[in-house]
Amino acid sequence: MKPLTEQEIRAAFVNCSKGETKRLYVPQDLADRPWDDLDYLGWRDPQSPGRAYLVAAPTGRPQAVALRSPGPAAGLQRRSMCSICLTTRSGGVVLMVAPRAGKAGKQGDSVGSYLCGDLDCSLYVRGKKDTADGARVYETLTVEEKIERTTANLAAFLAKVTV
Repeated sequence: MKPLTEQEIRAAFVNCSKGETKRLYVPQDLADRPWDDLDYLGWRDPQSPGRAYLVAAPTGRPQAVALRSPGPAAGLQRRSMCSICLTTRSGGVVLMVAPRAGKAGKQGDSVGSYLCGDLDCSLYVRGKKDTADGARVYETLTVEEKIERTTANLAAFLAKVTV
């Protein structure tokens, strides 16, 4: 992924008002991110853990979406699979919901998907980050094929939000 500035990120949001976009948290360590290993940039709001954000460029132009997720259920550590990277984890995959862009989103329509709670799909696919519970499923796909699958799944999710 091409490195992005805070200004580019704020301008890319498709499912937020301009006021919300100005107020949302953007990480200050953008220069330190492993951009070459990212298919998308994802982060959680440290002041509001139920909020998350994702920026990708499936068509070459950055698109960003605001996401919400419920708090973790006490004592519930189910094994789940991320719908973006297809990594299976115990307790690390959460339902994230994005309001649809435009009029539909203003009327309350939203799209949900199970995603890695830390939004580090790119690093899991490349083997740069471990799931810590030994849940990696053996696959015969190459890393490049896994990356293609991940970006295709991400593009499909973003298409549902922006339609």
